[in-house]
Amino acid sequence: MIKTKPEVRMQTFPISPCKKVGGMVWFARMLDKIRLHNEERLPPEYVPFLGKGFDGRCVRYLQIDYSDLVKRVFEDGTDEEVLRWCFKNGRSLSEEDVEVWNGFISKRGLRDRPDVIADLEDCKATSELSHRTDIDTYFHYNDVDENRLP
Repeated sequence: MIKTKPEVRMQTFPISPCKKVGGMVWFARMLDKIRLHNEERLPPEYVPFLGKGFDGRCVRYLQIDYSDLVKRVFEDGTDEEVLRWCFKNGRSLSEEDVEVWNGFISKRGLRDRPDVIADLEDCKATSELSHRTDIDTYFHYNDVDENRLP
């Protein structure tokens, strides 16, 4: 009897938090993490934060339940269609609402509360990026840590 190796799925970082759907940053990344997790390709250190952290802030801002969003993602459709579903089943956002969201979430860490800055510094230390004083937001941290930026 020949033993075969179990299928090894290549882990993949989620897309940049800067990618926009319907003008919103982070939303595409949240959906990408849901799909990667389902395919068993999301790095394990991301799993405890699914639906929490920035994902949690996003679904609360949209006034939808994360588990309902996960179900909707697997009904197929584009990211834009999923966002329209969020607007229909939660809260519809005006252009100004999107601008407020983008401004808040993309600058998180920049001249922020001491506890937020300390958390960002801890993330950088874990990734051996403590020396990078130019990384002053979580978005920048994600893009550097995930090898999209030098």
